[in-house]
Amino acid sequence: MRIFSSFALLGAACALSPAGAASLLDYVGQCVPFARAASGIQIYGDAWTWWEQADGKYKRGDVPRVGSVIVFAKTSRLPLGHVAVISRVVTPRVAMVTHANWSRIDGERGHTEQDVTLTDVSPDNDWSEVKVWYRDRDGLGTTTYPVYGFIYGTPDAKRVAKARPARELTGDDPDDIGAMIDVYAR
Repeated sequence: MRIFSSFALLGAACALSPAGAASLLDYVGQCVPFARAASGIQIYGDAWTWWEQADGKYKRGDVPRVGSVIVFAKTSRLPLGHVAVISRVVTPRVAMVTHANWSRIDGERGHTEQDVTLTDVSPDNDWSEVKVWYRDRDGLGTTTYPVYGFIYGTPDAKRVAKARPARELTGDDPDDIGAMIDVYAR
């Protein structure tokens, strides 16, 4: 997996970058402003509240799609939940996310990571429980996280604004093979 501290600004992503970041991938901060800027989904508040807030505003489901936001439930390890943006779908049970404030990078949290492995470990194959690649472990983490589902950038019919994911969500050469090794080598 690669961590990008600098990335050329691409088209519409300029207007979507969180405050103070020249690029989405330069952002250092919380997951919520990052996910909002990267996905174009205009929801505010703690990450775990996004699922209910999306009801009636955005389409929701249990299948990852590029540009959708995965909403992690509030737990003792994630007291505010977590949100990440799907950057690639590798297989029906393996995807990649681009997100902020997950792994420690240079001893601090908040940095953005691009194309991080995410795997569905739910017994019913419904993406209700996942494991996430974790930099400090240099591989897939051992913790299982409950997930509410995915919020899609397509608003319900009554909303006029169309959410567009940023172009910086995925790299030019993401490591799909590495993602599969992370998942199936354990």
